[in-house]
Amino acid sequence: MSSGPIRVAIVNDYEIVVAGVASMLAPHHDRVNVVELDSGLPVISNVDVILYDTFGQVQGDGVDLEDLVHGSDAHVVIFSWNLQPQLVQRAIDRGASGYLSKGLSAGEIVDRLEAVHRGETVTPPPEAEDADRGAGEWPGRAAGLTARESEVLALITQGLSNQEIAERTYLSINSVKTYIRTAYRKIGVARRSQAVGWGMRHGFEPDRMRSIDTSPTQPS
Repeated sequence: MSSGPIRVAIVNDYEIVVAGVASMLAPHHDRVNVVELDSGLPVISNVDVILYDTFGQVQGDGVDLEDLVHGSDAHVVIFSWNLQPQLVQRAIDRGASGYLSKGLSAGEIVDRLEAVHRGETVTPPPEAEDADRGAGEWPGRAAGLTARESEVLALITQGLSNQEIAERTYLSINSVKTYIRTAYRKIGVARRSQAVGWGMRHGFEPDRMRSIDTSPTQPS
């Protein structure tokens, strides 16, 4: 186990999402050092923990952990608002070292990342409820969209059908339709093609970005 702050990479296909999580953790830089941010690219730095934000992403046992760790021995921690016990267990069975709720505060997230770094497996308590509000940033937040509404709109922009969105997010088809209706009302559109166009103009297309901390204080 390395000394000093835990070295963390944050992964998601949206730059605003990874940057938002990094900003949330920044006050705890003495305990957690975010050394890499990745959108649509694999982690290449030597890190202790990869924090995988599930916004607009494959979830549960569909997460390709081997692709995330890219041959390293980093622990993978899932960061999600989908907290169904079966979903959490499938991710752990697949090899994730932790599963964190987006309803946690920054300090609570850091506590759990440290526990994972010590070799513990961290999961939400059985009574935990889904965290609808989410943490950090996401595309569409400035337009008043909730994290759930934004994720559904992101998946629409990616070209997924309602059924595919339900399968990706582990929501019921009726819940997906409800989020679509409320999102459409907030952004002032009535049709799917209009929603896709709005999404493409407002940052809902996945990004490809890698940001690495190259300061000389970083361990090699």
